[in-house]
Amino acid sequence: MTGSVGQFLVLLSLLVATTGAMIGFYAGRVRTKEAVEWARKFAYLYAACMIGATLVMEYALLTHDFRVGYVEQVGSRAVPMWVTIVSLWSSLEGSILFWGFILAIYIAGAVRFTKNEHADFMGDSIGVWLSCAIFFSYLIAAPANPFGLVANPPFDGPGPNPLLQNHLLMIIHPPFLYLGYVGMTIPFGFASAALMRGRLGAGFLRPIRASLLLPWCFLTIAIMLGGWWAYEVLGWGGYWAWDPVENASLLPWLTATAALHSAIVMERRGVLKGWTVTLVQASFLLTVLGTFMTRSGVFNSVHSFTQSAIGPTILVFLAAALLFAIVLLSMRIDSLEAEGRIDGAVSREGMFLVNNLLFVLLTFTILIGTAFPLIVEAFKGKQMSVGRPYFDAMVVPIGTALLFLLGVGPALPWGRAKQGQALRLLLPPAALGVLVAGAGFALGSSNFWTLLTLFFGGYAAHVTMAEMWSPVAARMKRGENVGTAVMQAQVRRGRRRFGSYVVHAGAVITIVAIAVSSTMRTSRELQLEKGQTATVGKYGVTFLGAEDRQEPHRLSTIARFRITKNGKEIATLAPRMNQYQTMREPIGSPDVYSTLAGDFYISLMNVDVPTQRVGISVYQTPMIAWIWISVILMGLGGLIALIPARAPRVAIASEPVLPGGVPAES
Repeated sequence: MTGSVGQFLVLLSLLVATTGAMIGFYAGRVRTKEAVEWARKFAYLYAACMIGATLVMEYALLTHDFRVGYVEQVGSRAVPMWVTIVSLWSSLEGSILFWGFILAIYIAGAVRFTKNEHADFMGDSIGVWLSCAIFFSYLIAAPANPFGLVANPPFDGPGPNPLLQNHLLMIIHPPFLYLGYVGMTIPFGFASAALMRGRLGAGFLRPIRASLLLPWCFLTIAIMLGGWWAYEVLGWGGYWAWDPVENASLLPWLTATAALHSAIVMERRGVLKGWTVTLVQASFLLTVLGTFMTRSGVFNSVHSFTQSAIGPTILVFLAAALLFAIVLLSMRIDSLEAEGRIDGAVSREGMFLVNNLLFVLLTFTILIGTAFPLIVEAFKGKQMSVGRPYFDAMVVPIGTALLFLLGVGPALPWGRAKQGQALRLLLPPAALGVLVAGAGFALGSSNFWTLLTLFFGGYAAHVTMAEMWSPVAARMKRGENVGTAVMQAQVRRGRRRFGSYVVHAGAVITIVAIAVSSTMRTSRELQLEKGQTATVGKYGVTFLGAEDRQEPHRLSTIARFRITKNGKEIATLAPRMNQYQTMREPIGSPDVYSTLAGDFYISLMNVDVPTQRVGISVYQTPMIAWIWISVILMGLGGLIALIPARAPRVAIASEPVLPGGVPAES
């Protein structure tokens, strides 16, 4: 019964999405209020069907209804309840259903929060959103059907992939990633609708910016959570290995970041319209490509938990979406003509343009390194890999240049800088850059790129702090106290500006922390017997013993270590090996003593409980905690910037209005 109800809701969502898309595009042609309202109703109905189907699946998982195919595949009576809940996104069919669930929420939210706005292109927007919904409903209904019925259901199942059971971060990392990925559909719909109408003015920017910034915040935090999970689970002491699935999450983030910067220049100077639209479209297309990478099985990745034969289906959708985007751009090339101009390279908008070029270059660099092995295998039948040396050699210089622009760009004025003005603005921040780089050298950093990153980081930090303080200082000069000036300049009137500089501050800390942690990490392997102590730098590591612990869903072998620093006990670490029934080899779980200065990290290589002997890898990594903190700061800054979601009022020429209150096409 449960499977039948879920299947009915999925099929109904497919019917509703198809009908609603047609109504949406029809509303975009006739532009009447009644047609748009009908499109809205079908968008809500689609959301209700998909949310209902997802709740039915969660009910089936929680009640262990093994008559449902997906429950038989990933369900288990032995796993904790939290594992049962997150099993929804642990394998292909459930993850695609979860995608549809998030898409339904986004579509309903976009329709709800734009109820009385953007009526001139809401019909086409809904049409595009529901067209994407058609594809995912089809996937859920046919090739990735989670509601198939099992003729002879078992009493129990194998449970989800053990890697998903091994850390609580699996509760929040996938939802954040989906909220970032799926959310790119909304700005893609707005951009497509604006191109269909040929209207790319101020009214186009507001929904684009808001709808892009929200998934950007989620994706920013999701990337960090994925790195944190790898750091806490995989046991190699790192957080980013240029894995294909890691890269798949980074690619749309890069283009979305570039699009947000491009939108600012378009708003202030009336240029980069084509950049903005193309980058928004690219962000959506790269999420589809990322879905192919993680769901097709063509890429081998520890992050890819679902492998199937739906890759060709996703590629067909990607090709159709790409063709749709190209056709729209070619048809509306005249509407992308700039209304203003960039006065010179030494200006804020000039630096924004260079910034975007670097973001695009970085995107192509990572995309080529990720996809090239697959292309070679497809055409020549030879297997090859592109490893960390390529990515480090190509990405580090570009990333360092982006950090440089993060400081230089905001320091320059809009428009051409006057003679001598640029030097007066650009030279003072260099003092902090020299100070930070000097401190890094004194603390033992000798890597050229690290020292250069520290210099640019100090430079950008000075500019960011100055830009955050300048509106407060201006109000204080008019007689306001510090508290009032901060409230007025940053909280009430300047939240968008303030939020953007919070993002910049987080980005500066993140890049510096990545540079320092990557080049100053030390490691050592130890073999210890019970009671034996080894010295690792300033730390002492004493092996206290190992034990086996049987849990309902796994057997854990736990080793305990007393950690001292300069002779004083500071922590007891307990890394473990977890053995799951569905895996031959145990999965390690390292343990970490973390401070703001750095981490002391122990990972088990081998452990023998009867003889009380253990082999461990020990890593000391500076500034690692600052990566997690600063990326969360970036996400919060984005949310702060999103709060106003209002553009300055501009005078626009009145447009003829059709019946129903919808402006006529210009």
